[in-house]
Amino acid sequence: MDTVRLRQRVLLVAILASFVSFLDGTVVNVALPAIADELGGTGEERLSLQQWVVDGYLITLGALILLAGSLSDLYGRRRVLAIGLAGFGVASVLCALAPTGPVLVLARLLQGVAGALLVPSSLALIVGAFDGEAQGRAIGRWTAWTGTAMIVGPFVGGGLVDLVSWRWVFWINVPVIVVTLVLLRDIPGGAVTTGRRLDVPGAALAATGLAAAVYGLIEAQWLVLVLGVVLLGAFVMCERVVTDPMLPLRMFAARNFAWGNVATVAVYGALAFGGFVLSLFLQQVAGYSATEAGVAQLPATFAMLALSSRFGTLAGRYGPRWFMTLGPVVAGCGYLLMLTMDAGATYLTQVLPGLLVFGLGLSITVAPLTAAILGAVPSADAGIASATNNAVSRVAGLVTVALAGVIVGGVLDVASFHRALLVTALLLVAGGLVSLVGIRDPRGARGAAVREAA
Repeated sequence: MDTVRLRQRVLLVAILASFVSFLDGTVVNVALPAIADELGGTGEERLSLQQWVVDGYLITLGALILLAGSLSDLYGRRRVLAIGLAGFGVASVLCALAPTGPVLVLARLLQGVAGALLVPSSLALIVGAFDGEAQGRAIGRWTAWTGTAMIVGPFVGGGLVDLVSWRWVFWINVPVIVVTLVLLRDIPGGAVTTGRRLDVPGAALAATGLAAAVYGLIEAQWLVLVLGVVLLGAFVMCERVVTDPMLPLRMFAARNFAWGNVATVAVYGALAFGGFVLSLFLQQVAGYSATEAGVAQLPATFAMLALSSRFGTLAGRYGPRWFMTLGPVVAGCGYLLMLTMDAGATYLTQVLPGLLVFGLGLSITVAPLTAAILGAVPSADAGIASATNNAVSRVAGLVTVALAGVIVGGVLDVASFHRALLVTALLLVAGGLVSLVGIRDPRGARGAAVREAA
């Protein structure tokens, strides 16, 4: 296979593998009311089940994605990706067949384990196959398609819920996984690192710490929350002394890597929380069907598809700092525009303008953010760097969703929805300000910008 065809195959596989993971993180959002109707209770019990269906997946995903990055470097990116795809397919079938709420949550936990193997391996394949401006363009395309999964998910999920059943939001993963596994066969496995060991203590501390912290937040068990925080602190200390840490703290010595991950906390925490609350409000308060709620969010998807690759290329040429600064602020303004929404949520005047502005801001942000973080570390660390950033984004999302009950007060109405919109906008603006302060453009990029201006 020639280089051009190989690169095209790598990019397609990376997009499909990551897409199914990102899609499953959001496709269930519009299915949550239907899931609660069939498997949940009433009042706060419904909200608790809805939170656990989302966070069950994110807990194991966020806890194990760092370990998955190490597995990718140790055993080869293609092998780890294939195992993750197969496991994700099996777990998706278990979710689709779940007879009760607790069984569904357990299946979602297993799905997160497999999902953790997908993103770092797929993105590391791109980093290994592309370089220079081509790499920035490829990451931009990867970002456009995988990033839109976070937004197209409600549309796909809504259609399946209304036309068939909420269970089909899980069945749909199976054919995509089969196609990806077939395409993966002819791709080289990538470099394998020898002489390293898996960080089992670190993985155990991260998993138990996250699980305890999120359980404490959702169920208001504050002693459990404190235990989770203590375990996460022990995880950081463990990573300082183990021989082969799954989170190499040395990477945070790179300025853009460290500050880029801080920005990721704010931006992706906002995305997860905002999408969760918006999908619930449109259905449970405004009376949209699941399909209507999904279609309502499509404009942001189209903006991502049309613009992300372009902004990724521009960030590769001029540097990521100003894109990462302005993009989240623009996205935050989109959420502020949604404050006009009342219980009717009139689409053309109250929903659409905010979503269009949000989609523009997200398009400006995501590809430069990814490129800045991965460009700050050596290529040999691409797997673990990608895993770290994705772990940060998923953990940020699971924490903000876990806090949903605290922020909305247990009952979602217009007032609590507006409060949630403000929190989302503030998080996005904070992400932009962090980037302004912390991110630095590579010297070559600054020079290119000066020459272009001249």
